[in-house]
Amino acid sequence: MLTIRSSFARSRGPAIALMNAPDRMLHPSNGTASGRELAVRARKVSVVYPSADAPVQALSEIDLAIAPGEFVSLIGPSGCGKTTLLRVIADLEPITSGTVEVNGMSPHEARLARAYGYVFQSPALFPWRTVLANVMLPLQIQGRDAATCKSVAMEQLARVGLGGFEKKYPWQLSGGMQQRVSIARALGFEPRLLMMDEPFGALDEITRDRLNEQLQQLWRREKRTVVFVTHSIAEAAYLSTRIVVMSPRPGRILKVIASPLPDERDLGMRDSPEFVAVAHELREALAIGSGRSVDV
Repeated sequence: MLTIRSSFARSRGPAIALMNAPDRMLHPSNGTASGRELAVRARKVSVVYPSADAPVQALSEIDLAIAPGEFVSLIGPSGCGKTTLLRVIADLEPITSGTVEVNGMSPHEARLARAYGYVFQSPALFPWRTVLANVMLPLQIQGRDAATCKSVAMEQLARVGLGGFEKKYPWQLSGGMQQRVSIARALGFEPRLLMMDEPFGALDEITRDRLNEQLQQLWRREKRTVVFVTHSIAEAAYLSTRIVVMSPRPGRILKVIASPLPDERDLGMRDSPEFVAVAHELREALAIGSGRSVDV
């Protein structure tokens, strides 16, 4: 089973609009922590792509602060810059203006320090390597000895409920199992920050629900900071301590919704008034952001 330990205390106040907000509003503890203590800090981040006819602005003036131990989801319409923002934090995309810090370092320094793990939309496993060999690969690249690589990989596979599957090949596993291998690989070098780009988007609803539940357990147990991109309102409401709602391109932060749900959750909570209220607030923010009218 996928499992993560209880996290930092978080804001349970009203939703916070982040555009042009001061630092004390940007931090979930209302400014009681210094910038050094943040897992992610983005200030006035913009990304503009050159093109033959006219530049394309993917992100505009993004201000965001994420504390250690939070589970923060990015949600918005297709093309709003959710993945671009995640890739900026991961040093996979350059910024045009603004600044980004990851655990007090630049994204480039954080990448070189292996301070984060990244889970892509597709598992991106090597089909000719066994499950165990796929999970061991980053550790081998780090230069760890063979015994340590195997021990750590076996431990991570057990954590995501894949103990006993280490000798299988990716093509022998279901899509959900492959994605769990990808998560185990990302967790293998014990990153403080885990970034996930729609990891369950291609899965059927039953498998997705099961992996959502396992990921929530994993977050509670491991105390890692998670930044999670999704198109699913239900997924964002169920998993997150805070949800960042983004506008259509150019991507801006419209609203940040703090979840009132307890850290320990199960899928049955999706029928609770608190969950329904968060989902409704999300739908309302997304509708207003896209210029649609909202029936209340």
